[in-house]
Amino acid sequence: MRRILIAFTVFAMLSSVAIAQKPNTLSDAEKKEGWKLLFDGETTNGWHTYLKDTVGSRWQVKDGTLAFNPNGPEEGGGDIVTNDEYENFDFRLEWKISKGGNSGIIFNIQEKPEFQNTYLTGPEMQVLDNIDAADNKKETRLAGSLYDMAGGAAVSKPKPIGEWNQVRILQNNGHLTFWLNGIQTFDGQIGSDEWNKMVANSKFSAKEFANFAKVAKGKIALQQHPGSTQWRNIKIRPL
Repeated sequence: MRRILIAFTVFAMLSSVAIAQKPNTLSDAEKKEGWKLLFDGETTNGWHTYLKDTVGSRWQVKDGTLAFNPNGPEEGGGDIVTNDEYENFDFRLEWKISKGGNSGIIFNIQEKPEFQNTYLTGPEMQVLDNIDAADNKKETRLAGSLYDMAGGAAVSKPKPIGEWNQVRILQNNGHLTFWLNGIQTFDGQIGSDEWNKMVANSKFSAKEFANFAKVAKGKIALQQHPGSTQWRNIKIRPL
């Protein structure tokens, strides 16, 4: 009888852990801490295609993931952005990508008609197949990097294709820190001398990027790019 009770207790404990870890849900502790789900696993509520009112047809909810299909109609594409803006936050999600795929998480986006693309105003955390993607020639363009500004092979450790990668982006009073799979890939202050030097040495020094990273507040985007991507457990805690 005692063995049966012990076995039942262990089973109950494991079941409770499994429930807490169900994708696209928040635990009671997370709710108390102020976390907010940005993807419910069933709909695209809370998102829209950049400079449009709804989410394009290339973005679909499939098997509890928010998935981008690169083969859909062109008019159904585009980056998708959050309906709300965020300034000081702890942001987390999981992603996986197809062989040779490329995407990104862009934030601090100023969604205005004069800015035709999300990346004209928002910095990006790179999402990439480091092995087979075409954009893998520079270390500052590897997975987890602050795109074209800072990064390196020593800290870019994405999981093999088909496995989930864990992202954390922390921004507080303009101080920005990235983690990919628990490894810190960037830490710095937006607008600092060091930051400005990185901008000057990147593609973002071009005239078209005159408004790049000028405001440490804005919307968050998931990028349309070559290859298919899947996203889940997208959540944020305002600080």
